[in-house]
Amino acid sequence: MKYNPINKDLFIKNRKNFAKQMKPKSLAVFNSNDIYPISADSTLPFQQHRDIFYLSGVDQEESVLVIFPDCPKEKHREILFLKETNDHIAVWEGEKLTKEKAFETSGIKTVYWLQDLEKVLFELMTQCETVYLNTNEHYRANIETETREARFTKWLKEKYPAHAVAKSNPILQRLRSVKNPIELDLIQQACNITEKGFRRILNFVKPGIWEYNIEAEFMHEFLNQRSKGFAYTPIVASGNNANVLHYVENNQPCKAGDLILLDVGAEYANYASDMTRTIPVSGRYSERQKAVYKAVNKVKNEATKLLVPGADWADYHVEVGKIMTSELVDLKLLDKADIQNENPEWPAYKKYFMHGTSHHMGLDTHDYGILTEPMQANMVFTVEPGIYIPEEGFGIRLEDDVVVQEAENPFNLMRNIPIEIEEIEDLMNS
Repeated sequence: MKYNPINKDLFIKNRKNFAKQMKPKSLAVFNSNDIYPISADSTLPFQQHRDIFYLSGVDQEESVLVIFPDCPKEKHREILFLKETNDHIAVWEGEKLTKEKAFETSGIKTVYWLQDLEKVLFELMTQCETVYLNTNEHYRANIETETREARFTKWLKEKYPAHAVAKSNPILQRLRSVKNPIELDLIQQACNITEKGFRRILNFVKPGIWEYNIEAEFMHEFLNQRSKGFAYTPIVASGNNANVLHYVENNQPCKAGDLILLDVGAEYANYASDMTRTIPVSGRYSERQKAVYKAVNKVKNEATKLLVPGADWADYHVEVGKIMTSELVDLKLLDKADIQNENPEWPAYKKYFMHGTSHHMGLDTHDYGILTEPMQANMVFTVEPGIYIPEEGFGIRLEDDVVVQEAENPFNLMRNIPIEIEEIEDLMNS
């Protein structure tokens, strides 16, 4: 892995917190992701399943974690099953985790090779009554490929049909949404790397470069800072491309007078950052661009103040909508008649700001979190309002990542990333 070792206390505490929520005489099983084939002998780069990483720190394929707090054998209350390493694998792929290294990473003392899984699991299943199975129930999930976790679930339910089954996801949704201080440090590191990438491109952008040139500059900086690269597919959208919310082609030239919407973020140690900035190709904003930019920035700043413990997700978005409506009226994009005649299910402001303002962020860019429950301290949210005006040929979105705090304003993890018009213009023209 490119990232520095993570304190195993994080994973020890995460497992303890999970175990506290389990039913008596139950065990939970978590699987690594597959390495996905493309064609011939090609595969996609491995990405660890975030749940097993959250609970163990193991960042390796073909790994299985078992948590069984009430197991009669103390050594079987936490078990890792790993792909056995050997000299042949070490030569061709690099050495995999040894049992000793697995303990250093996870704090789990009992480590078996994967070939012993069925034998050990049989013993454990005779001692438990309920099995927690891991399913992806994120509100944005759209799963078409059968995962390693899904195959294991199918096998286990056929092999042990008499056991009760429970879901681990509701527990993880709550646990993962509230960040440990070590996690906040890792997310801050991802944001710091994103800052370095952004500052790099401010000195690079000029008329005539291509969107993919900018993407390449970010990638260069991210890799040099111990990141695997982008936390999500980057958006580098110049001119009217910014009005396509999920524009990812990044294959057009950047023209004088246009704006470039940059929705990019580095990952670090599997933790995400998520930044959006909108900058002028020529190094200066026009007066109209400035007016819209200031409106978006004002909405972002006002929305950030609303992210406090106890806040309701749905109410928060209603309040942000009111703030945005006022700004759109000032920009003469909406008038009183538009507001009076609006459809409550799709308010007038949605014509120019059609997406949500915030989402949980952490190990996943759109991280776990139950939207029907009040916000809590140490949750991390993006704040990303935008105004999109196809008829004027540009769109502006601004986005920071913030931590909800108990008795203070949210803490901005991207506080050092330039966002004010004057600073961006100065840096682009220095």
